[in-house]
Amino acid sequence: MVAKNKTKALSKNIIISNELGLHARVAAQIAKIAQFATAKVWLLKDGEKVDAASIIDILTIAGTKGSRVTLTVDDPADIDILNNIENLFKNKFGE
Repeated sequence: MVAKNKTKALSKNIIISNELGLHARVAAQIAKIAQFATAKVWLLKDGEKVDAASIIDILTIAGTKGSRVTLTVDDPADIDILNNIENLFKNKFGE
């Protein structure tokens, strides 16, 4: 019997630093990148887990400036997606 390779999700903790937090334009930027992932991409805040490819889902977590979120990709092959979204946060979404 051959053991299946189990992939492990990758996560990064991020602090929202842009003044307006996770508003619609920002959510659209995140979702646009997340849609290119081969597996699911998630945003977690205060125990709530939402699909990062969905603008509406992102808006429901009400991410304000200073909030801590965790960004997770289900497949390690999506490391570039994780890094690209993290860079959006680091660059304050160009705001």
